[in-house]
Amino acid sequence: MGSASSPPRRRRWSWASALAGAATTAAATALVLCRPRDPRFELISVSLSTFHFRPPAALDIGLTLTVHATNPNVVPVRYGPSTVSILYGGAHLGTARLDAGGQPATSCRLLHLPARLDGVELAHRARSIISDVARRHMELEATVEIAGEAAVLLWSRPFSVRIDSHITVDPLFLEVVEQENSSEMQLYLA
Repeated sequence: MGSASSPPRRRRWSWASALAGAATTAAATALVLCRPRDPRFELISVSLSTFHFRPPAALDIGLTLTVHATNPNVVPVRYGPSTVSILYGGAHLGTARLDAGGQPATSCRLLHLPARLDGVELAHRARSIISDVARRHMELEATVEIAGEAAVLLWSRPFSVRIDSHITVDPLFLEVVEQENSSEMQLYLA
């Protein structure tokens, strides 16, 4: 004679278990969708804003850099002022100013950055610059570190992003020919 086995125990359904499962699923989805992503920046145009020559050798050149900025994140960001370093042949050629500001979530905007080129450094590199103008091909580097915070209601998270760009321009017509941008974001614990 065989022994009788007891029927399997049925688990009772509970609202607490269902809510815990739903909350876990929602949190996992939010983490995947809301993970911080690096902003994107693309130089759209360069325009000459000032050109002054003061003999014997003082040269003042002002430019306006038009940059397309994209915040791919689902939260708005605020950032402090930053200085963009412009390099030519490894030497510091000038700077552009990024004023403090903010950008809404998942948005794009055009930024107009005033830039100044160092007349003394331009004079030191005159032979190379003239050659580049004749070839209509000039390679520049630009670097900037932007610090700010992403904020939703009472929660904010400080961040810093470093952007390095390699830009090829036609120096005769101030056209952007090609560019490669890389960025690296660092999040800080609040």
